[in-house]
Amino acid sequence: MNRRTLSLALAALALLVPTASQAELAQGAHAPDFAARGALGGKVFSFNLAQALKQGPVVLYFFPKAFTPGCTLEAHAFAEAIDQFKAAGATVVGMSTDDLPALQRFSSLECRDKFPVVGASAQVVAAYDVDLKQSGKSTGLTSRTSYVIGRDGRIVMVHADMDYRDHVRLTLQAVRALHTPHH
Repeated sequence: MNRRTLSLALAALALLVPTASQAELAQGAHAPDFAARGALGGKVFSFNLAQALKQGPVVLYFFPKAFTPGCTLEAHAFAEAIDQFKAAGATVVGMSTDDLPALQRFSSLECRDKFPVVGASAQVVAAYDVDLKQSGKSTGLTSRTSYVIGRDGRIVMVHADMDYRDHVRLTLQAVRALHTPHH
């Protein structure tokens, strides 16, 4: 690999890595309520966090951009595990700053009609502290951050890592722990 190609590859990789200023909401914090439009199985629908929490815990996972490799693989992983989340009483919702037509396609093609994806407004991105920054400036994308929110509206688990691989395992583990009696 020549020096220019290496420099370009490193620059591209740097765009995917959150800066040290990246922060998330803390475990135990109250999850900000919101309502937003999204898609399930390609069909537009409205999502309301407070309403969803009445049914049980919510796994709210933010992903940077529909149809990018890591986001596609993460969507496939959540789709494959959706029956386990449902068995544990949890709702899974993906969120990004993508527009509604992109979310409609992504919900069918990559989420495999198994769970909804919802548009994250600038207010939601700020409230959940998931603005993906590069050199201190917003990229307009969200960081890859997963929250498990208990029925009481409190965040019981946070996992922020641009590597998609542990998000499903860790959120499922946290959801299952909600049903485990504490000694």
